[in-house]
This record gives sequence, C-alpha cells and structure tokens, in this order.
Amino acid sequence: MDRAEALALCSRWLPLWTGNRPDELVAIYAPDVFYRDPARPEGIRGKPALRAYLGRLLAAFPDWVWSAQDVFPIEGGFVLRWQARIPVGAALVEETGLDLVLVQGGLVVHNEVYFDRSALLAAMARAGRT
Repeated sequence: MDRAEALALCSRWLPLWTGNRPDELVAIYAPDVFYRDPARPEGIRGKPALRAYLGRLLAAFPDWVWSAQDVFPIEGGFVLRWQARIPVGAALVEETGLDLVLVQGGLVVHNEVYFDRSALLAAMARAGRT
C-alpha cells in the first residue's frame, strides 16, 4: 500500500469513528478482522464481535474526532499516527497514538491501536464515568 492509498482509506475510515455509526464503521473491516486497543489488549476477532464492541464504544464517545497526522506505508498496509479530540464531561482530552493497519481487498483485516490512555481515564474518573 502506498502513501496515497493509505491516506485515501483514512479519509473514509476516520470520520466514521465520530457520530455513533457502528454499522458504517464496521463495514470498513473484513469479516475475519483482528482488532486490538488498550481497552481490549487480548484483541477481538471477527466482525460480529467487533460490531458489538464498537456499538458500545461509539455510544460512549459519539462526539470524539479522529484525524490522521501522518501515515507510514508498510507491506500490506500502513502505520497511522493520529490525533483524537475526546470530549469527556466539561473536559476535552487530546490524545495521540499509532495504529498498525493491514488491508486486503480494500478492507481492514488487522488493526492494532496504541496510545497512553491515562489522561482519558483520569478525565472519565473526574466526570464520574467508568
């Protein structure tokens, strides 16, 4: 995957994380997807399990906004450096992180999300959210 292809995928994919549209978001993923983030370090396998997780996650954070800062093409996909702006109560948490994204046939087959979520967890605790 080259840089232009990675950026094109990000321009379709990242906006789907905003607005609580889990069905649209999960459509970007392959049926046998593997997904991992800091809240699910064991990972999630398969589109139905990912849909269930994303449904809960997007409902909890409907107004967060994700943007690509840079992409680094690798064989079969790319590494994405991103920024997220996450409203939590009266606070706005800004996070940066990396995703490892592998793509086959235009669909994401493997997605690992890495970031330090300590600021997000602290803001959630202050807002009474767990």
